[in-house]
Amino acid sequence: MVAERSAQVLVASNRGPVAYRPAEDDPARLTARRGGGGLVSGLSAIGPETGAVWVCSALSSPDREAASRAGRRLDSADTGGQAVRMLDIPADVHDGAYNGVANSVLWFVHHLLYRTPVEPSFDAEFARQWAAYEAYNAAFADALAEEAAEGAAVLVQDYHLSLVPALLRERRPDLRIGHFSHTPWAPPDYYRMLPDDVAADVLRGVLGADRAGFLTARWARAFADCCADVLGAEVTTGEDGHVHVVHEGRTTRLGVHPLGADGDFLRERSRRHDVAERRQQLRAQIGGGDRRIVVRVDRTELSKNIVRGLYAFRRLLTDHPEWQGRVVHLAFAYPSRQDLAVYQEYTAEVAEVAEEINADFGTPAWTPVVLHVEDDFARSLAAYRMADVALVNPIRDGMNLVAKEVPVVSDEGCALVLSREAGAYAELAEDALTVNPYDIAETARALHEALSMPKGERAERSKRLADAATALPPADWFLEQLEGLRG
Repeated sequence: MVAERSAQVLVASNRGPVAYRPAEDDPARLTARRGGGGLVSGLSAIGPETGAVWVCSALSSPDREAASRAGRRLDSADTGGQAVRMLDIPADVHDGAYNGVANSVLWFVHHLLYRTPVEPSFDAEFARQWAAYEAYNAAFADALAEEAAEGAAVLVQDYHLSLVPALLRERRPDLRIGHFSHTPWAPPDYYRMLPDDVAADVLRGVLGADRAGFLTARWARAFADCCADVLGAEVTTGEDGHVHVVHEGRTTRLGVHPLGADGDFLRERSRRHDVAERRQQLRAQIGGGDRRIVVRVDRTELSKNIVRGLYAFRRLLTDHPEWQGRVVHLAFAYPSRQDLAVYQEYTAEVAEVAEEINADFGTPAWTPVVLHVEDDFARSLAAYRMADVALVNPIRDGMNLVAKEVPVVSDEGCALVLSREAGAYAELAEDALTVNPYDIAETARALHEALSMPKGERAERSKRLADAATALPPADWFLEQLEGLRG
């Protein structure tokens, strides 16, 4: 066991940097597809000399087969040279932890999504799912303990793994452990909907870390308030200016790291041939070269508030008929979590509302809402480039990188209509048009103001938005966490 402990830096997350699928020519052979995102960029920034290891979970049957075949580490040829340990957690355990607890309970709590007169109800089925969540977190803690060198730095990511820091602390008290929350954090009154023991265990789990990171100061403060309210922890501000949470003789420092857009990558990627092709296709669908374009790009996730956004666009066309025939809403709503019934229903409602708007307002020469549901990154970038207005109106969002990406990529500058409940609001509010995400009339007025904004002002605002959006790109964001843990 001791001989295996070699990693100086470790990252733990539910989803890893690679996924597997059967080869088309030979189903018995597995092929790997590398992923992207902030963690991939961040790990590439620290260099191979650190001996970094990424611990993740198998998410599918091909993943589990690959993990079983690989043993301790995946083949480096599959991972681009990154050392990856993919855990072959039983499918029923992963489902209970991921779908039963993480996505159906913790996500709903932190995003304030419950219809409280009828949900949640915590019964025997939840107890079974919580046991799976505990087992899933314990599997990660065991693997990290086996991989980490003496005094190594471990960065645990997100609400799927909230118990890992405390479990790992029990196994390896020598380690420097960080946890980062990519979601908002619920205020105490809402957080306390969780069963009392679960509410306390999640907080104690995160407090097992030396440092807990958040995307905004607002979410960090909400976490500290929950610790004080639920656990009776002491919350102080240290001489270093950071908030400290003291509980059961340990101190956890809180840090704020607002993940930014990768400007260099986005600008380069958005100028490739496939993006130009998608741009031509979208222009043909929009019709009329002088039509204004309102863009949104989201997963059909409940917190993204797509349906109210469509209602606001309908209200714009009703209250300001001068825009009829002159504006098109490019709405990209990529299906998410379709194994959960509530998400299937929401995805269907998005399509239904878009169809109703087109039926009520459309003409043979003009389709008001152009809806795409097939995930296509090149097409999303093409829409970013074309955007006159970006609509980002989540009910609640840890950050929302779309709000940061569109101004970076937009060809002529775009106006940003932004919910005050997005984490990005903390950095972008000054140059965005801010809306209450529940207020359809206000959002419609903001859309009208954005569409009416003079081109010069729109370009100036967009430049300032892009500068703010790229202040902490993914590699720097990751390194900042690592330095904060080592400091």
